[in-house]
Amino acid sequence: MSLRLGDTAPDFEQDSSIGSIKFHEWAGDSWVVLFSHPADFTPVCTTELGLTAKLKPEFDKRNVKAIALSVDPADKHKEWIKDIEETQHTVVGFPIIADADRKVAELYDMIHPNQSATATVRSLFVIDPARKVRLQITYPLSTGRNFDEVLRVIDALQLTDKHTVATPGNWKDGDDVIIPLTVQDPEVIRQNYPAGFKAPRPYLRITPQPNK
Repeated sequence: MSLRLGDTAPDFEQDSSIGSIKFHEWAGDSWVVLFSHPADFTPVCTTELGLTAKLKPEFDKRNVKAIALSVDPADKHKEWIKDIEETQHTVVGFPIIADADRKVAELYDMIHPNQSATATVRSLFVIDPARKVRLQITYPLSTGRNFDEVLRVIDALQLTDKHTVATPGNWKDGDDVIIPLTVQDPEVIRQNYPAGFKAPRPYLRITPQPNK
């Protein structure tokens, strides 16, 4: 059964490039980006893992841990990491799950038979500290992910968790935000949005982003 937004991310224990991992225990009180790859020693995946490694400072600022997955064994992951580090000029500071029995792939519905009967597609999950699935993105095997978009969505999720706002299309950190339609009480609006708002339509109320 496929996961839906708001579902609890399934726990698992599986081998990885850094040894056995109990997922929920490893995640601790962090946000998690869990993302799968079709196979080791493949070109698109090599660039993606290199990008993820280089984004560690950005993930750290957001209290995010990254963890990758493919259906290859741990010893193969370790050899591949050497290639990633050499070709992408970085250090892979996150684990790669060795899902040789496809246990995790099945839990997270990462194998799409019309793409490949054996390889995981490019699934990505953002999971919050309460272990809830907050974002799912699935790319085809041939298309590399946009990790700027992953960071953008994490920024939006963390902002909207803290403040009663929504983010407009193409929003980036620091841009104006939207007052949700669920907020109608004028006194609540005055208290929660002290910078005021513009309303080109009654249902479209735009206000400066509150402090994080």
